[in-house]
Amino acid sequence: MKEDVDFYVAEARKAGGTIVELGVGTGRIAVPTAQAGISVIGVDSSEGMLEICRRSAEAAGVADLLDLRLGDLRRPPVHDRVALVTCPFRALLHLGSNEERLDALRAVYELLGEGGRFVFDVFAPSRDDIQETHGRWLEREPGIWERADWDLQRRVLTLAVRGEAGETLMRLSWRSPDEWRHLLEQAGFEVVALYGWFDMRPYDGGEDSVWIARRPAH
Repeated sequence: MKEDVDFYVAEARKAGGTIVELGVGTGRIAVPTAQAGISVIGVDSSEGMLEICRRSAEAAGVADLLDLRLGDLRRPPVHDRVALVTCPFRALLHLGSNEERLDALRAVYELLGEGGRFVFDVFAPSRDDIQETHGRWLEREPGIWERADWDLQRRVLTLAVRGEAGETLMRLSWRSPDEWRHLLEQAGFEVVALYGWFDMRPYDGGEDSVWIARRPAH
């Protein structure tokens, strides 16, 4: 996945200061953001991913611009107020209930100063995607195989991934754009923009949705 990098770096440039990235992972976006001269507080629940991120930042010569912290999306270990919080690559789908989603959104709200923005992306699958992938091992990248098992009643995707390094399992819980909008509003946000992809095309009902929400200025 590369199409989102320039989008998130551009959003970080607009912030004019340190940003917070939730679900920073291996630094796929945080390292290019730091290379643009922007300080990033990166939060992730995986020590292994944070270690990879740390090494990538050191190799890129930007380790001094990344402050990596082990923590939960719902309770990020950050006490700074910032102008931008991001949560790229569908990380919010790891939350399994509306209670957890609201906890995370309210935590983001508290991290933002007035007028601060929250930028994230999520997806909801199409029927075609489900039919084409359900219960099948597919080679997504050379040597990397995925199997998607879709539970339509619970709206949960169980995704198995295997390769030379081993195998892992994750569960992603999707919701519709209308539901995400409602959750954002419940948490106090104003929705500024809803895009259908990282080229900022208007959302037209596709699988992917890219959101910009704002903490209102009073």
